[in-house]
Amino acid sequence: MAGTAPEGIGHAGAIVDAALALASEKGWHGVSLADIAARADLSLAELHAECDSKSAILKAFFQRLDDALWSGDLPQAEETPRDRLFDVVMRRFDALQPHRAGVQAILTGLASDPWLLLSSGPHLLKTTALMLEVSGISASGPAGRLKVHGLSAIYLAVLRVWLSDDSADMGKTMAALDRFLRGAESIAGLAWRRRGASSIGGGSSGDGHA
Repeated sequence: MAGTAPEGIGHAGAIVDAALALASEKGWHGVSLADIAARADLSLAELHAECDSKSAILKAFFQRLDDALWSGDLPQAEETPRDRLFDVVMRRFDALQPHRAGVQAILTGLASDPWLLLSSGPHLLKTTALMLEVSGISASGPAGRLKVHGLSAIYLAVLRVWLSDDSADMGKTMAALDRFLRGAESIAGLAWRRRGASSIGGGSSGDGHA
């Protein structure tokens, strides 16, 4: 994705929060960098020092979501691989939940911008690879690439459910994720073995995203 989003202490968090709030009010394409700077109580120069484009702001938001995968207690080795993966994917939806309206506006904007939609694809694959690794499932090698693509398809399907899930506990989202993971096991004969063994894809042979 074009643009830069420096890591470290700064205004990136306020910029992302402002962008999400404005997107929920005006739509993603209706928000300017000047709007975001004003909402975040920053000058344009201060905003530019952190995120030099709206694409960079999205990148910073996606990075925040990725970082949330590592927060709290990591899945335990004694859990089944599928249960560990369920917990990790739900961490992402937990991080998305407070920003539902803004995320919906951003996804609508991505859908109407083919170039931006295409450029977001590599980050989706990076994210799903991270989900697998945090779950203790290897995402490397040819089999790993198949796992990543399989989980990406599952994540996007569950994301659509989440967007219309108005339950306080995300019950519909959790049910959909559980159903898709079980379905993947059933269809592909998945074993969900531990790191180093085959899992998604059984070892022979996973839109815009948020």
